[in-house]
Amino acid sequence: MSPAFHESKSQRLPVPTPFPMRPDLRDRIRLSLYEDLGDEGDVTSDTVFPPDHRSTAQIVSKQEGIVAGLPLIPMIFAELDPTVGVELIAKDGAKVTPGLLVVKLEGPTRTLLSGERLALNFLQHLSGIATMTSVFVAASGGKVAICDTRKTTPLWRDLEKYAVAIGGGTNHRFGLFDMAMLKDTHADGSGGLARALVRMRRLRPGIKIAAEARSLDEVKTALEHGVDLLMLDNMDEKTLRAAIAFVDHRVPLEITGGVTLAKIAELASLGVDRVSIGALTHSVRAMDFSMRIHLDGEDDDENQV
Repeated sequence: MSPAFHESKSQRLPVPTPFPMRPDLRDRIRLSLYEDLGDEGDVTSDTVFPPDHRSTAQIVSKQEGIVAGLPLIPMIFAELDPTVGVELIAKDGAKVTPGLLVVKLEGPTRTLLSGERLALNFLQHLSGIATMTSVFVAASGGKVAICDTRKTTPLWRDLEKYAVAIGGGTNHRFGLFDMAMLKDTHADGSGGLARALVRMRRLRPGIKIAAEARSLDEVKTALEHGVDLLMLDNMDEKTLRAAIAFVDHRVPLEITGGVTLAKIAELASLGVDRVSIGALTHSVRAMDFSMRIHLDGEDDDENQV
């Protein structure tokens, strides 16, 4: 998931994004289910409904947006009961509207109710990320790559970065291990950006290096030491424009810090390659979905959970 520094604007077209099937995903699902069910299970549903009571269910969208996280739904219910039938009606990346059916389910009523909240939590959160990302992408006019950050929910990072990609965004480095990123703390603590860069090149040969620059002098220093990505951090407009003109496309440029939707169109027009936005994952609003349980002999409208 580390960035492709060589990408051109013509390469930033939507491509199929593989779902992140990491080996520990099922363990995380099991732990998430245990968080909700504990040792006693769903004491309400398990008391009200006998084991052989079966129902159908539908997950529908309640607002417009980009759906993400659907592949998790069958995985969640398979952990509870492999006999539950799950049919994905929509695909991740689809634009949905209020009332649109995205998933059908059939199985023991107890199981459907026990897995409902976790299924919706994943779907709502990841779809919210995909939707917000798509809004930034549209507002940028496709002139820059809209990048995520490491400001993610612990243990959800692969899923959240997947949702960013589904929304048309670009994944930044995955973690601290796959790319060096020299920030103000590293520069100030080592006696300046130049010393930090020299040490990185000597001790970590071959690793990709990104460096934050707060001033035009730091921009020049970063170029002299051949960084792979230059990040213009919280610069005022005058310094920002001067830095962009000085670099003149010699190295990929990224604007970072304080990026909002209101600013994105202007920033995208400045001639940089990327804009990173922590809010894509840390301040997203969940997209609204509901799961409607259809009980035998009951009216659908009276059984919306």
